[in-house]
Amino acid sequence: MLISRAPVRITLGGGGTDLASYYSKHGGFLISGAINKYMYLCAHATFNPAIIRLSYSETEYLTDPYKVRHRIFREALRMQGIKKGIELVSVADVPPNCGLGSSSAFTVALLNALHAHQRRYITQAQLAEKACFIEIDMLKEPIGKQDQYASAFGGITCLTFEKNGDVRAEPLRLNAADAIEMESRIMLFYTGIERRASEILKEQDAKAKANDQRVTESLHAIKQIGLTTRKLLESGRLDDFGDLLNEHWQTKKRLSVKVSNAFIDECYADALKHGALGGKLMGAGGGGFFLFYCPKNKGRLIKAMERHGLKLMPFRFDLSGAKIVADLSTS
Repeated sequence: MLISRAPVRITLGGGGTDLASYYSKHGGFLISGAINKYMYLCAHATFNPAIIRLSYSETEYLTDPYKVRHRIFREALRMQGIKKGIELVSVADVPPNCGLGSSSAFTVALLNALHAHQRRYITQAQLAEKACFIEIDMLKEPIGKQDQYASAFGGITCLTFEKNGDVRAEPLRLNAADAIEMESRIMLFYTGIERRASEILKEQDAKAKANDQRVTESLHAIKQIGLTTRKLLESGRLDDFGDLLNEHWQTKKRLSVKVSNAFIDECYADALKHGALGGKLMGAGGGGFFLFYCPKNKGRLIKAMERHGLKLMPFRFDLSGAKIVADLSTS
């Protein structure tokens, strides 16, 4: 038996420019931070070598891998040529459809588990690209490449998306003291609203492909915010980054009317009144987790958000990315 884990992520700047409909024309850039909330995959050889057993929110027992109902499990098993004799169990630290890239973290953790099960070596970049291939090329999900790379590499990473589809991953040059300080000032609150990002991303993707002026100009602005965020953080100007988050959120809302609603706007306005310099919803928007930058009086912000029913989720940055945390198959 072995256990694989991969972190989910928060986006600090530039989100949305990792979709091919945008970066293939203009190039994309964003900063993503992996956090210590994980997707776990346990892989084990089945006693009956003819069986595949999958356990997630449902349980599947099969002898034909092509009949697997769970799409990511099915395509990953096919990609690795595994037709029988394996049991896979998934566990998550975060709820589904929460804006933290959990689906891609699941794919990364699964592929890493399958490679380890087969005793095959895979690099972080290969792991990310294989996960992208399954989700974007095989399953036709209207998503970008941020989540897979953030989960595979870990850390706080600057991701550049070239027009030809290549991705360049570089660590953010943040000194240790600023990293600790920033970690303490960023707060995540769960709205309790589950939403499928694909509904919002399909609209953004279609408009970007059609060169919709409002969406394209908004994505240009968001990419520039990502580049400015890099300069601010690497120079230690943390509070200026907090202020920039507010501009990011206002720009992000121009991408689709589905990004926000009256309840979300009310929560955001109240957060600014109680210590937050800025913030935004993670992922495509519409629900999931709010990220706020709050340099002081954090207790006031927590109480204010609790009055709206939002729940604080403490976190730390993950520095290791996807990894095998236990391998008992040879012990």
